[in-house]
Amino acid sequence: MSDQILNLEPRAVWKNFYSLTQIPRPSKKEERVIEFMKTFGESLGLRTIVDETGNVMIFKPATPGMENRKGIVLQAHLDMVPQKNSDKAHDFEKDPIETIIDGEWVRANGTTLGADNGMGVAAIMAVLESRELVHGPVEALFTIDEETGMTGAFELKPGILKGDILLNLDSEDEGELYIGCAGGVNGNFEFPYSEVPVENGSIAYKINITGLKGGHSGLDIPIGRGNSCKILTRLLWHGVTEHGLRLSSLEAGNMRNAIPREGHAIVTIPASEKEKFEKCLLKSAETIKAELSVTEPGLQITAVATEMPGSLMDTDTQNRMLRAVYGCPNGVMRMSDAMAGLVETSTNLSIVRSEEGVVKVICLLRSSVNSAKEDLTRMMGSIFELAGAKVEFDGEYPGWKPNPDSAILKTMQEVYNNRFGKVPEIKAIHAGLECGLLGAVYPNWDMISFGPTIRYPHSPDEKVHIESVGKFWEYLTETLKHVPA
Repeated sequence: MSDQILNLEPRAVWKNFYSLTQIPRPSKKEERVIEFMKTFGESLGLRTIVDETGNVMIFKPATPGMENRKGIVLQAHLDMVPQKNSDKAHDFEKDPIETIIDGEWVRANGTTLGADNGMGVAAIMAVLESRELVHGPVEALFTIDEETGMTGAFELKPGILKGDILLNLDSEDEGELYIGCAGGVNGNFEFPYSEVPVENGSIAYKINITGLKGGHSGLDIPIGRGNSCKILTRLLWHGVTEHGLRLSSLEAGNMRNAIPREGHAIVTIPASEKEKFEKCLLKSAETIKAELSVTEPGLQITAVATEMPGSLMDTDTQNRMLRAVYGCPNGVMRMSDAMAGLVETSTNLSIVRSEEGVVKVICLLRSSVNSAKEDLTRMMGSIFELAGAKVEFDGEYPGWKPNPDSAILKTMQEVYNNRFGKVPEIKAIHAGLECGLLGAVYPNWDMISFGPTIRYPHSPDEKVHIESVGKFWEYLTETLKHVPA
């Protein structure tokens, strides 16, 4: 039962997280959770603001004797990534998340959990409603649409918040402090196509890619997980060159910030190629599964006979599009020279989808070095321009440059060491935290990002480590107690 998480410790955090699981809150559909947070703040008798964009801000005065401490802004985002397994019936705009306690972890039943960033939101709510914690002035900032456009951070206005320190609660490894993040930009490429009649003497198949793990397009990109867009394109291009395959429609991936897990295509081939095609596809499937046997043991590739489609994509567009997608860079482009083990620059081929006479290809490009991001943007644009696609880049957001001399960093290192007997690791993250954007609006902020241990965000395998939530909560409350004046 989902409500079993109410018995977990710290109860102050888990009860709020449970409340969030009951409120549908996919990106760009946050109306109910915005109203929920507004009501929550007002019910506590705290000054509560909802800005024009939908960001919610709640203000809590310092506890007695702490009035002279620097103001703290506690920040998390309200939206979650809506991903589910294909066999799971779930409407992210209507249905609550079903949570399951699985040993040391909490996960969802066939969907994303929303621990990213629900655990951060829940912890801030617990701070706001506590009558026992010791802290200076606290300002809670709950942003919207972080996962698809960072709209809330982009639209935040200066002058509303008065704090000096920002604690972003959106990292996913307990015991680590993040002081920098990658910037990103969306690549959007379109291939308009003509619909042409199906050729006589053809038979139709549906090619399916399933069973991939997916995951976060930044954090999980160095793992080398399979990408359904790349796998499907590889199979289709082989079919075109060897068996006269014609493409009617395709769909792979559905979120720009998630590694695509599934892909499907409706195709035709000459009936005379039936045996050769099936034999070759089986061989290709075995080859690809062998290549990815370690990272993707659940990968399934099938081709099943299906109804004849009403039309096909014209040959010229089909071939230009498939060549471009096949050649599209995907994965790690460069590791960081400044920080060992950190991905500097990457690209995720997120979505390839045909609809209403257009094939849309969407990529997310990331880099912690702005010039490298610009270079990657030009590279991707060049590839798709050569293929005759319409090219557009949007949604660019800056990275967050590390400040190793941060005062709150030193405080938090001391607090963690005193509490847990070791110094936390200092890292940057290959993902888009809102800190870069928020710091541009409030340049005086001293910023740190931290959180509990979350694995496989942006996928139905997402889970949060129960014990780490307790340590995260203890660390947060001790930090609030020791904020400098």
